[in-house]
Amino acid sequence: MAALTMRRRLAILSDAAKYDASCASSGTEKRSSAGTGGIGSTEGSGICHSYAPDGRCISLLKILLTNFCVYDCIYCVNRSSSNVPRARFTVQEVVRLTLDFYKRNYIEGLFLSSGIIRSPDYTMEELVRVTRSLRQDHHFAGYIHLKVIPNATPELLAEAGLWADRLSTNIEMPTDLGLEALAPEKRPAEIRTAMARVRGKLEEAAPDSKAKAKPRKFAPAGQSTQMIVGADAADDGAILHRAAGLYSGYKLRRVYYSAFSPIPDASSRLPLKAPPLMREHRLYQADWLIRFYGFDVPEIISGGHDGLLDLDIDPKLAWALRNRALFPVDVNRADREMLLRVPGLGTRSVDRILVTRRHHRLRLDDVARIAGSIDKVRPFIEAADWSPGHLTDDSKLRARLVPPPQQLSLF
Repeated sequence: MAALTMRRRLAILSDAAKYDASCASSGTEKRSSAGTGGIGSTEGSGICHSYAPDGRCISLLKILLTNFCVYDCIYCVNRSSSNVPRARFTVQEVVRLTLDFYKRNYIEGLFLSSGIIRSPDYTMEELVRVTRSLRQDHHFAGYIHLKVIPNATPELLAEAGLWADRLSTNIEMPTDLGLEALAPEKRPAEIRTAMARVRGKLEEAAPDSKAKAKPRKFAPAGQSTQMIVGADAADDGAILHRAAGLYSGYKLRRVYYSAFSPIPDASSRLPLKAPPLMREHRLYQADWLIRFYGFDVPEIISGGHDGLLDLDIDPKLAWALRNRALFPVDVNRADREMLLRVPGLGTRSVDRILVTRRHHRLRLDDVARIAGSIDKVRPFIEAADWSPGHLTDDSKLRARLVPPPQQLSLF
C-alpha cells in the first residue's frame, strides 16, 4: 500500500464510494466563511454543481477513508473476501484533498464514508477527526456529509453531528431477512439504534421559542439512508413499506434507492443481472408521492402488478388509470388533496391553481399555462370550458399516454 501514489489511492477510493447514492447536498443551513478567515460556503459562487447522466449529484468529493473492511457483506465490492485493490487515506490527506478540490472549484463539499477497520468506534473516530479538523483547524464552512458507523458509541455520533451537515446510516436491505442473509455480520437492530440516536439528537437541537438559550446545532440537513434495490427478492411494495416506516419512525430527510450493480467474483446468491434503472426511477417517483402528495403505499402499489411498480408509466398515472371512477376532477372546485392526485399536476401547479381560481374560473388554457403541458392532465379534469366526456374511460387511454418507443441514434 505504501507504494500507491495519492492519485492512485484517490482513484481506488472514489471508485469504491460510487455505490452509495445518498450524496445530495441540499437541505442544510446557509453558511459562509466570509469575514472569518476560513474557507468555503454552502451557497453562492464557489460551488460547482455537476450531475451524472442518471441524475446523481457528483459535486461533492465523494470518497472512502479506506476500502479495507472487516465485514464480508455479499453484495459489497469492498467485502473482506473481495479481491480488489485496497487503499487508505490518512485523516490529514482527506483534509488536504477536500481543501484543494474546493479551492479549485471542483466540489461544493465532502461526502465521506469508510469500510470498517479494527472496530466501529475506531472507524467512526477517524471520520470524526476529519470533520473536526476541517471545521476547527481550517474553518471550512462548506458542506459535509458523514456516514454513521452503526454500533459506534453514542458520544462519537453526537460529536459527528456537531461538525457534519448531514448524517446517514444505510439500512442496506429493504428487509431484515435480506440483510441477515447477505450481510451476516450486520445487525438490523444496531442500524436502527444508530438512526434513533441521531433522531434524538436532532430533536434536542430543534429550536424552542420558549427557551432563552439556543441549543447547539446538530446535523442541520438531517439524516438519510439508502436501500439497495434488486440484490434480494424484496418487491417494490416491501421497499416502499420500509421507506414509509423510516420516514415516520426516524424523521429522515431522504431515503435513497440504489439499483444493485453486479460485482466481481460475486456469490451465487446474488442476481447475475442488475435490475433496470427505470425501477430505481419509479421508486423515487413513488417516494415523492408518499412524502408530498398524500399517497399511501397500498395505493401506489395497486397501480402495478405483483408488488412491482409499472415500469412503463409513472406511479401516479398508473394509480389514476386504475381508479378512473374518481375522475374527472373539477379544477375550480376540488380540494388540494384531490388535485394532487391528478396526473401531470405537481405541487407548485396545484398551489397556483388554488390561488388563481380565487379570482376567476379556470379554463383549459389556464390550466395548460399553469401545468406547462396539458396532454396528461386533459383526460382527468373538468374546467370552465372543458369536460373530457368518454375520454376518461377510453380503453385506449393508456396507449395514448405512454410515450412511443424511439430508435436511439449513435450520432
